[in-house]
Amino acid sequence: MGLPKNLTERQQKFAELLVYNEGRKSPSECAYEAGYKTRPRQTASELRNPKIAPLVVQYIGELRAEIQEKYGINFEKHIGELAKLREDARAKGAWSAAINAEIARGKAGGLYVDQKLVLSGNLDNMSEKELESKMKQILDDHKTLINITPEEEIKESIKESDLDSDSEQS
Repeated sequence: MGLPKNLTERQQKFAELLVYNEGRKSPSECAYEAGYKTRPRQTASELRNPKIAPLVVQYIGELRAEIQEKYGINFEKHIGELAKLREDARAKGAWSAAINAEIARGKAGGLYVDQKLVLSGNLDNMSEKELESKMKQILDDHKTLINITPEEEIKESIKESDLDSDSEQS
């Protein structure tokens, strides 16, 4: 890789601190630690600007590329590693870990879809007739999904409740 020709020791240290502590230290903390004691925030900004410090930006890019190559993850490596973990867990009889690794592989492969339903409305505010009507509508809308009670029984119970309520009103 080699260092760019005019990179100072402080610039090199800043770049290394910035890349190797990504997410743990702010750029201004890296600049301060590299020896830029006055205006570390301003200096960190300038050192990451390709118009002001192109050699530092280039070195930061080289360091990041090196780290990505060494620790980087891609789909094939990820799936392969999960498969290896699953096999190791299976060999040790750790079935739970093996199953979790296989589920993680499935999620990474797009075999699972997380789905959340957001329901609104309050059943407490609905009358009995509104609830029955809503239930009938749900059953009609989702006949193919909901198959708990035969339709005839549901319709009969709704008719009976309608008859009971009509006789009460008379």
